[in-house]
Amino acid sequence: MDIRRYNSQAWDAQVEQHSRWTVPVSSEAIAQARRGQWEVLLTPAIPVPRDWFPDLKDCDTLALASGGGQQGPVLAAAGAHVTVFDNSARQLDQDRHVAKRDSLTLATVQGDMADLSAFTDRSFDLVFHPCANCFTEDVKPVWRECFRVLRPGGVLLAGFPNPAMFIFDSAQLEQGTFIIRHRLPYSELTDITPDQRQALMAKSEPLMFGHTLDDQIGGQLAAGFVLTGLFEDSDPDNALSRHMPTYIATRALKPPSSR
Repeated sequence: MDIRRYNSQAWDAQVEQHSRWTVPVSSEAIAQARRGQWEVLLTPAIPVPRDWFPDLKDCDTLALASGGGQQGPVLAAAGAHVTVFDNSARQLDQDRHVAKRDSLTLATVQGDMADLSAFTDRSFDLVFHPCANCFTEDVKPVWRECFRVLRPGGVLLAGFPNPAMFIFDSAQLEQGTFIIRHRLPYSELTDITPDQRQALMAKSEPLMFGHTLDDQIGGQLAAGFVLTGLFEDSDPDNALSRHMPTYIATRALKPPSSR
């Protein structure tokens, strides 16, 4: 199947269902950001430390796979020049809605997070990439493209699920029962039954992929980044979070000497 097309349509449907990650920020949040009082999420609960960000004044920022009217508009209100890039047209509509409602200037581009050919080399000072690469089959091209479009000295902020989330039987996990079912890397194209996959698709659930830490963190290093920060987070709606952090956020730098 064309996973990019399916997940694009699934996220469009998530907007109609008012999924948590599709609800735009309020006008008050934008007003506070304009006053310098702002925070954004890479992972479900812990705000990104402010000292992870470069100076946002006129900072050319790519909000990568970050549609939904949440992070991009806040960063724009805080002073950045923001381009929101996402696979879902309806998610990008949410960003345009906030921009129009609150008189913000930001650009929106629809496309595949692993293909940033819409942008030239060294176009951005910051790439902000919240938990989304679990919806692409291969994460390594994402890191390579992030490195390419960043200027030397640019910063990549990324969030992603802990791979341990994907080894358990998901139906049993929702009931608080931990049954190891899958190997890593994990793919809902191949590692669940056709009936299970059809059940997800019937609810317009995006299909997911569980990448190894070798690909998530090692992939950033292989692309040329230097890791400068990391924290773990949890999602209270996930049963595994009662026992261990289930999300990871990283800060990585493109070395100033890079070409």
